[in-house]
Amino acid sequence: MNVADSEIKSLLKSYQKITVYGLSNDPSKPSHYVPVYIRDKGWEVVGTYPKEHNVGGFTIYKSLKEIPKEDRRFIDVFRSSDKIPEVIDEILSLGGTEVIWLQLGISHPEAEKRAEEAGIRVVSNRCLIIEHRNYF
Repeated sequence: MNVADSEIKSLLKSYQKITVYGLSNDPSKPSHYVPVYIRDKGWEVVGTYPKEHNVGGFTIYKSLKEIPKEDRRFIDVFRSSDKIPEVIDEILSLGGTEVIWLQLGISHPEAEKRAEEAGIRVVSNRCLIIEHRNYF
């Protein structure tokens, strides 16, 4: 993680659109209720999920490459830690991403380092709901 605690608030204030990688159709999962919370707090949210769904009224794309580049500047990732290297590979191959946020319990130091070396700001093992409540 190359974002200091003191930078979290300004980072969140700097982006009004968040892409959620793995936005679930199951309202009981964090990968669904975290995006709902963030949207309800004023952020615009789009997501990726391999199966089509419209649960929660989100715009859902089957893959990251389908999302317009300008909407991929801040990506909130809900994938297991072992999948992060391939997620980082995909993000790096597409370009345009400025922030990768790995949700609570998710980290992969080697993959994070590759993203950081590419100039991307990385937050890992942090929950957007918790951080929002801490700073707002």
